[in-house]
Amino acid sequence: MQVVTRFAPSPTGRLHLGHAFSAMRAHDFARRHGGSFLLRIEDIDGTRSRPEHVDAIIEDLSWLGLQWDGEIVYQSERLPFYAAALDRLKAVGLLYACTCTRADIAASVTAPHGAEGALYPGTCRALPRGHAPAGPHCWRLDMAAAVARAGPLHWHEGATAVAARPQLFGDVVLARKDAPASYHLAVTIDDAAQGVTDVVRGTDLFTATHVHRLLQALLDLPSPTYHHHALLTDAEGHRLAKRYNAPTLQSLRTGGVDAAELLAALRTGEMPAGYSVSPA
Repeated sequence: MQVVTRFAPSPTGRLHLGHAFSAMRAHDFARRHGGSFLLRIEDIDGTRSRPEHVDAIIEDLSWLGLQWDGEIVYQSERLPFYAAALDRLKAVGLLYACTCTRADIAASVTAPHGAEGALYPGTCRALPRGHAPAGPHCWRLDMAAAVARAGPLHWHEGATAVAARPQLFGDVVLARKDAPASYHLAVTIDDAAQGVTDVVRGTDLFTATHVHRLLQALLDLPSPTYHHHALLTDAEGHRLAKRYNAPTLQSLRTGGVDAAELLAALRTGEMPAGYSVSPA
């Protein structure tokens, strides 16, 4: 089987050094194994995605010299596939509509905490399955019913088998109020559709794999091998992220940084001054 990896940024801002590190890891893994490196644009967040950021992603990757294979895939062009998956899960009674706001959930002081903070307390779980309220609502997965249907699961982190524990996330959202699909649903469907064999991404997404493995089982999709790499951090120990104003690749480029030298440094772990690789 040919190795296939992907880099799948959201066009909500300029790429930064952390993106470069992750894209390089996925690119190099594919090239090392004689495989393909794909580019997917995760642009279904209509409130934040911008066309100019798509152009910037292409510009930044081209500057770095990370060449992808085939056509770029855009999630905004794949909405019917997400809708079909949601309909399939609704048909077997695993989804329910939820009208709760974040404030409603936060106000539920009895809600336990899981992998992503406060777990949804199940306020809307008793509503008729498949019923869509007139007002704003999301669609949640009945986690207990889904886990019971799928049975015990595991995924492979490299050569190591990891037991899947999606119940850590509670009743996750699979279709948001403001987007036709959640990250969990879209990324699972797209990885399968693109034939991704190896997912190379940061350790910040390790726990999300519990949910992705469950969705693969529920939707009869293959499970790729996962390789979660360490993250880049700044001098304060923050992982590089847009919300921490991480330096963009554009700023490095205009500042005279040589792309080939930057990639060579990232590959050998020689980080620019002020940055380091966090423990895996």
